[in-house]
Amino acid sequence: MASNQSLSLDQRLSMRLSAQQLRFVKLLEYNTPELEEAVERELDDNPALEVAEENEPADLELPSYRYGYSGGQRAADESANYDFSPPDLGENLYDSLLRQLAERNLSPNVLAAAEYIVGSLDSNGYLRRSLGNLINDMAFGPGIDVTETEAKEALDTVQDLEPYGVGAADLRECLRLQLVHLPQSQRRDDAIDIIDKQFEAFTMKHTHRIISGLKIDRERAKEAVDLILSLNPKPGAAVNTDRDSANIIVPDLVVWNEDGNLSVALSNRIPELEIDRSFSEAVAEMEGQAKRRQKKGTEFITSRYNDARDFIRILKQRQETLMSVMTAIVKIQHDYFMTQDVYRLKPMMIKDISAITGLDLSVISRATNNKYVATPWGVFPLRFFFSDSIGEEGDEPSDALTNRKIEAEIAALVEKEDKRHPLSDEKIRLEMEARGYDVSRRTVAKYRDRQGIPVARLRKEM
Repeated sequence: MASNQSLSLDQRLSMRLSAQQLRFVKLLEYNTPELEEAVERELDDNPALEVAEENEPADLELPSYRYGYSGGQRAADESANYDFSPPDLGENLYDSLLRQLAERNLSPNVLAAAEYIVGSLDSNGYLRRSLGNLINDMAFGPGIDVTETEAKEALDTVQDLEPYGVGAADLRECLRLQLVHLPQSQRRDDAIDIIDKQFEAFTMKHTHRIISGLKIDRERAKEAVDLILSLNPKPGAAVNTDRDSANIIVPDLVVWNEDGNLSVALSNRIPELEIDRSFSEAVAEMEGQAKRRQKKGTEFITSRYNDARDFIRILKQRQETLMSVMTAIVKIQHDYFMTQDVYRLKPMMIKDISAITGLDLSVISRATNNKYVATPWGVFPLRFFFSDSIGEEGDEPSDALTNRKIEAEIAALVEKEDKRHPLSDEKIRLEMEARGYDVSRRTVAKYRDRQGIPVARLRKEM
């Protein structure tokens, strides 16, 4: 009998923890306006929850992080001076992929590996690390011990998620992944053959080599090439938020420079919450009568008391998580926040935030999705600060930053080029040299390819 009671208690506890975890995830996903509405609803629905008498914004006893914390009125004062114009909402790649993974029937090891792979993708959806390196990263980082078979299953699963093409190592694999997910047809099969057997000819726009190599006629070759050209070379960048374009963006956090020291604060004005005194007293009295028969209605009082206590706790946890994530971002991107120079942004992925905070990748993804930070020079989505390194493995951070700037310069040159006479890699190299960048033609080609920019022949417009 005692054993059955213990089992029943464990089951109820498990269910309760699961419910609270789901509640926390929901609050974490809310942006500031949504959170404020959720707090108002909770105050209306639960008589055991009330606003503290001071009616001041809650600091929730948040820890003072390395870069400082200024809560309440100071944060509101700082954010009040900023222009909250709506920026480009960008992408929601990581959250989208993680939600899809949650719907798959995967073993715990494979799921953990797949989530880690998602956290390792760059903003365009590419996976720049080899599977072997990822296995080592998982073992020595978060302690995820997976076999090569499990890691391969995880990667295959990620590559089967939408948008198709994510998880590819390069442009060639990205295009092939998109093709294999299309309905079978002769045009699709021809396109796959081009990718597999005549990719160099395709990139050079040598249609005659494709025709002779695959032994197909010109019409079939043209249809297959047109299909490939219709694919997205940056599948990750195609994933956007569904939020409609509001005229006002309410930031969730504020960062400012105070006498050479960066300060981080929550910008919401959530009132300080507490449990209604009458409910606290009633619960205390009930606990003193535990061995006696309790009065009718005690279940209602206990339920509302527990709900209020849990809501206050998970609200604090939500705020602490946002502060922890933002502080880690500021720590990594310190040079950018001090200089406002976009080229000082360091390569940063979700896994880097996880290494500092100890938070799960999925938690960080939810904490950064649909959230904004106000700075003296503008309001930015938290996703803005994430990017991959385009430097070679082993490069120093300064090298990676230089590479980022070179990549941006190449993209700018291509954007402004005469589309009837697009710049070849050699001409781009010469333009870069004139701007003071000593890069080889091969380097230009590598950085161009990393951005999914086709060769000059494919960019030509009539």
